[in-house]
Amino acid sequence: MPNSEESRRRRSIYLLPNAFTTANLFAGFYAVVQAMNGRFEMAAIAIFLAMVFDGMDGRVARLTNTQSAFGEQYDSLSDMTSFGIAPALVMYEWALQDLGRWGWLAAFVYVVGAALRLARFNTNIGVVDKRFFQGLPSPAAAALVAGFLWLVIDNKLMLADQTISWLSFIFTVYAGVAMVTNAPFYSGKSFALGRSVPFWVILVLVGAFVFVSSNPPVVLFGLFVVYGLSGWFIMAWRWRRARQLTRKRQHSSDHLDTAEAPEPSFSASHTYQSPELGGLADKPEADQAGKPRQSDQPL
Repeated sequence: MPNSEESRRRRSIYLLPNAFTTANLFAGFYAVVQAMNGRFEMAAIAIFLAMVFDGMDGRVARLTNTQSAFGEQYDSLSDMTSFGIAPALVMYEWALQDLGRWGWLAAFVYVVGAALRLARFNTNIGVVDKRFFQGLPSPAAAALVAGFLWLVIDNKLMLADQTISWLSFIFTVYAGVAMVTNAPFYSGKSFALGRSVPFWVILVLVGAFVFVSSNPPVVLFGLFVVYGLSGWFIMAWRWRRARQLTRKRQHSSDHLDTAEAPEPSFSASHTYQSPELGGLADKPEADQAGKPRQSDQPL
């Protein structure tokens, strides 16, 4: 009976977390529609909203204990639409199409990176460290390219169209490649919403909301640029730490080998090891004392 109950529960469809997943999917689709209509700023904002909904559905499912196999698959398909297809199409419609084949190749690199990232994430659940993502997560990659778009449009940066196109190319390709690397990016899953926190944490959250609302395009883009580079610094730190530990182990091993090596023993007849050094290594003890040999004594 417990097995059948667990099987039935895994096949169930829960309304609350899947409602957030549907909102995530709607925001991604809305971003594509707005890009087709030339409203790129609304498209970028929709991608950020999809990111918020995506972060909510998993946490709500864990808090209410309503995880299901259906929800996992539905979430992956929605993420592919909102953070794989939508950002690539938005960036292509906005700036990449001016680069010709290089533009759609950059968009395709991003789409492939997002698909591989999501497939690897689904197969590595329970294998990798939950504190870190393996590769740049697809919502952060989408926020990186959409943030650049929002920054340029909202702040009306005085850049040539060709410069904007090539900068878009760089951000799009980097986001696509970073998703399939092994660089560790902090996941934030260790932060539990149901856990009690000190009062100052609430003050920090309020300050963060005020900071972001002061200039959302600049602040969000800056934050995701820092996050998009953080994985490489963590990887470099881990590599440096691993080398230090390896050197310490080698040093300890060499020290133990030296300490365990047998000390050379010297007898009275082997005080010197070489005749060239004045040694008497092969002479008996009587000779070393300057006494005549027994064979040389007079009878």
